[in-house]
Amino acid sequence: MYLSLVLIVIGFTACDDQQAEPAVNATQAPVLATVQPVRWYDRTQVEWGDGLFQTHCSECHKPDASGTSDWRTPLASGKYPPPPLDGTAHTWHHPLTVLRRTVRIGGVPLGGTMPGFADKLTSEQIDAILAWVQSHWPDEIYRIWHERNMQANERLQSQKG
Repeated sequence: MYLSLVLIVIGFTACDDQQAEPAVNATQAPVLATVQPVRWYDRTQVEWGDGLFQTHCSECHKPDASGTSDWRTPLASGKYPPPPLDGTAHTWHHPLTVLRRTVRIGGVPLGGTMPGFADKLTSEQIDAILAWVQSHWPDEIYRIWHERNMQANERLQSQKG
């Protein structure tokens, strides 16, 4: 709806021959408006996910999802410590399918120490936790994640098709 309104306004102003050209400073880059995608989860999932995260995840990832500050450095065991999940680490680089799988099977196959939760959490509970985690991501991080997630889904669909 918002995009349609913007296009209509642009259409009307583009047709106005009487409008003076705006002064352009050659040193200024044009500012492009970006449309923030609607997040895939709702407030109820986030609230439910908060309690689930505090019960199952906060011991390692901290109650505010800030994780370990030095998450890129392996421990003495060679395994990686729990990363932040608040949008400051790499979690947002992964599509939703990968995030769900990581919670289900754990991070050990990826070089981490996180146990799998398939025997403790339902798919709906995992989604609620991921909703709570993503609710901590700044809009720009979520926007980039959303674009990557959509591309991953398109690749998956084309491989099936």
